[in-house]
Amino acid sequence: MEAKPVSRYTTAARINHWITAVSLVLLALSGLALFHPSLFFLTGLFGGGQMTRILHPWIGVVLALSFAGLFIRFFTLNFWKPEDTVWMKNLGKVMDGKDEELPELGKYNAGQKLVFWGQSILILVLLGSGVVLWDVYFSDYSSVDQKRWAALAHALCAVAAILIWIVHVYAVIWVKGTLRAMTRGSVTGGWAWKHHRKWFRQEVGKP
Repeated sequence: MEAKPVSRYTTAARINHWITAVSLVLLALSGLALFHPSLFFLTGLFGGGQMTRILHPWIGVVLALSFAGLFIRFFTLNFWKPEDTVWMKNLGKVMDGKDEELPELGKYNAGQKLVFWGQSILILVLLGSGVVLWDVYFSDYSSVDQKRWAALAHALCAVAAILIWIVHVYAVIWVKGTLRAMTRGSVTGGWAWKHHRKWFRQEVGKP
């Protein structure tokens, strides 16, 4: 298959994605700095401990709004389908690059869908628990016990979100040609045919 560019993401979608990605990284760094004394040195990236504590929740607001934009754009493309179950049952073939032996896929595979829905749930919980912990504005709306539970939920979900982000980044690096979709907005025809053949057929069929 000739390496002909195929449009995958609009400029607006890519900007939306990178705002979300940068916000998530900044939240991870500032959150880890506040999580344990051994990581307090990370506050230097944000102007010190006090400034980190001020900025962290506001960056969380940016993340929530930005991810909401991604969710609205892509949630219909991430509904689970029968071929996704088959894909999950044949991860060995996926790892070996034997995509031709698997069902044709739409714009996203099962792994990408799990990342999408996993982050959607985690960010929602992080937002809710973060509001409970944001004493500057919401201290009068929750009890001490509720704050403790919120802190626990916030920490656990943050760790899970970071782990999913690591898997996501690794997958982008592992599947050559994937990063191009979020930097140039397009992929090669060969990449589309190999990894997302059903979606590729749909794109080719557009006027």
